[in-house]
This record gives sequence, structure tokens and C-alpha cells, in this order.
Amino acid sequence: MNPRDIIARFEPRQDNLLNMLHALQDSHPENYITSDAMDEVARYLNMTKSSVFGVVDYYSMFSLRPRGRYIIRVCVSPVCHIKKAGSIISHLENILGIKTGETTPDKLFTLEIAECLGQCQEAPSMMINQKVYNNLTDVRIREIIALYK
Repeated sequence: MNPRDIIARFEPRQDNLLNMLHALQDSHPENYITSDAMDEVARYLNMTKSSVFGVVDYYSMFSLRPRGRYIIRVCVSPVCHIKKAGSIISHLENILGIKTGETTPDKLFTLEIAECLGQCQEAPSMMINQKVYNNLTDVRIREIIALYK
């Protein structure tokens, strides 16, 4: 589906901006928002492209760069940090063979950090696309990643 068709599903109101951007990103095979898509949104909502870009750039859930099929976000909030989020990140980097912010060569996984996933009661946590995983251990992480491969 092209960006124009996705955008047209929404009323041309600025309060639909975030929903439009999510729909555009989710529909792109590389999980990001293209420059052309931002142009279309700006035109449709009668906004400047720089205003749309500012929103995309501000929110960590949006990306301006191509990413993998599965976006892994590891929580680094104070609670997750205390519960060893750093070792979770290191373990994922070793399993996937990439560093935080990178995508695997097969374009399957992108590894990112998140400031908070709202899962403090079950820290440490990570999210793969929209699914949250809690109480992470090295063994549990290997099992989870194996499910996505």
C-alpha cells in the first residue's frame, strides 16, 4: 500500500498525525518512515515537512532509517538498569552479532534501547515489535530470539 492510501484512511486533522506516522511505519517493509511519506503527511495535514520531521525525530518509537523485521527494544530505565539491563544488552549483541542501533545483515533484527517500557514490577524487560518480555535472563533471551528466527 502506498503512503497516500494509508494517509487517506485518516481525517485530515493534525491530531491524527501520530496515528498516521505509526501506520506508515508499520506498513513499510523496513519499519521506518520515508522522506516521501513525510512529504505526503505534511501536504495532507497542511503542515511543514520540518514539523512532521520534528515529530518523527522526537519520538523514539519512530525511525528515519531502515530497520529489521523485528525491532528489539531493551528497557534501560533506572529499575531495569539495577536489574542488569546492561548485561541483557550485551547478551543480545552477542547473540545477534550487532551493536545497539544496528540491524542484522539478514534484516531480521534491529536492536534499540528504550528509556522505559512501563514494566518495572517485572524488570528487566524488552519489547519485540509490540510484544513485551519480562524477567529476562540469558537463557530466556536465547529462547525468545529462537522463536523469531
